Amino acid sequence: MTKIKQDDLIDSVADALQFMSYYHPKDYIDAVYAAWEREESQPAKDAMSQILINSRMCAEGKRPICQDTGIVTVFVKIGMQVQWDAKMDLHEMINEGVRRAYTHPDNKLRASILADPAGKRKNTGDNTPAVIHVDMVPGNKVSVDIAAKGGGSENKSKLAMLNPSDSIVDWVVKTVPTMGAGWCPPGMLGIGIGGTSEKATVLAKESLMDAVDIQALKDRGPKNRIEELRLEIFEKVNALGIGAQGLGGLTTVVDVKIKDYPTHAASLPVAMIPNCAATRHAHFELDGSGPYLQTPPSLDDWPSITWDATQGSRRVNLDTITPEEVQNWQPGETLLLSGRMLTGRDAAHNRIKQLLASGEGLPEGVDFNNRFIYYVGPVDAVREEAVGPAGPTTSTRMDKFTEMMLADTGLLGMIGKAERGPAGIEAIKKHKAVYLMAVGGAAYLVSKAIKEARVVAFEELGMEAIHEFVVEDMPVTVAVDSKGSAVHQTGPAIWRGKLESGEVKPVYFT
Repeated sequence: MTKIKQDDLIDSVADALQFMSYYHPKDYIDAVYAAWEREESQPAKDAMSQILINSRMCAEGKRPICQDTGIVTVFVKIGMQVQWDAKMDLHEMINEGVRRAYTHPDNKLRASILADPAGKRKNTGDNTPAVIHVDMVPGNKVSVDIAAKGGGSENKSKLAMLNPSDSIVDWVVKTVPTMGAGWCPPGMLGIGIGGTSEKATVLAKESLMDAVDIQALKDRGPKNRIEELRLEIFEKVNALGIGAQGLGGLTTVVDVKIKDYPTHAASLPVAMIPNCAATRHAHFELDGSGPYLQTPPSLDDWPSITWDATQGSRRVNLDTITPEEVQNWQPGETLLLSGRMLTGRDAAHNRIKQLLASGEGLPEGVDFNNRFIYYVGPVDAVREEAVGPAGPTTSTRMDKFTEMMLADTGLLGMIGKAERGPAGIEAIKKHKAVYLMAVGGAAYLVSKAIKEARVVAFEELGMEAIHEFVVEDMPVTVAVDSKGSAVHQTGPAIWRGKLESGEVKPVYFT
């Protein structure tokens, strides 16, 4: 009989979450680097450069890879012969570990979890509770797989109840383009097949805990139908030409993971969940000898990548920008922004909508006229930082507010992550505005361009408050120009055409 102490589980959970916030798994870094080496699309290559540089900076500085430090998901397998030396129950112990990790003074992580999700949506303040799955298994140990899943990728999860005769591959290939780029490719696809609807979804999530090994599978060859599906889906998804950050290119996914389970004769449940560029998971086992503390990797594990944002870029002064100047920017052009910008996400946009509808007007100090808004919810600053990691959030969530913001506030442009939807693009074109894209998965790198930060409105919203940032040479790409031309439409179309015509070869494996 193994006795597991309460503090051993708490300390192990807290350590794992801190560890994964700033250390990418080596297998993922190796896979992205291999994709970077073979990438022929320059915008996609530049995006992967930023992801790899950001990753090394986070490993060195022990700060989060992404500003969205995720909702915690835990898979716990408890041996039948385990005895607990604890006053808390299992969920309380795990949540205490989450609480300690997310409030760590040296590396505070962003609290993103809201209670009362259909009502007041009040932030719990410490990122609890976690989503916990528990299995009782033979043995005398406790095994834990733990992940921190960002909202941008989690929101792209898909579930289909297919007919038994339907093609799983066809469904995946048809569905992936509908997910857009808000899940921050290149990443992984986790697929669950069988069981019931909820079982398929849990299988998909659990599959993302596995290491990247598609190259090894290709080298030895598939041994069963699931492995055949992994290879087929991997090749066909990459042939879509979506590419890193949805900009068009050779690599959209670095691996495809599949778990299956027996299902009803009338059913074929299939769930698909993407993992983003901030792939975060860790694993540990408790045997009664004390807490499990993760082993830091060597910085030699990271490739030596450089990226010069100034080469061929246009410098922009946000404090003197005019509508006429914006109309000269070209789709795909790299800009370096300096000056003052405001921030705002979902909750802030909702507040602005209510204030404008009531006739009350915007709060003092909030003036969007001829200014830019950055869709971001930053991590709190520590030590000498002006602000913590501050990468962009998914912009399509703000599409329904775009017409209001451009028509009623004098806003000139927006900065965010991934593509805009039809409503957003139409409003941008109508008002001759512009949408700029920052790279998702490069939050710490982006934050280094932010020299000053202060909250100017809605402080009670926490990370969703409106901030004013003073930035210096913040790199962005013109993703939708004032005429409505969108690189997330043109880029993937170009690269899919090149792949289909044979102009470029789908070099997926070494």
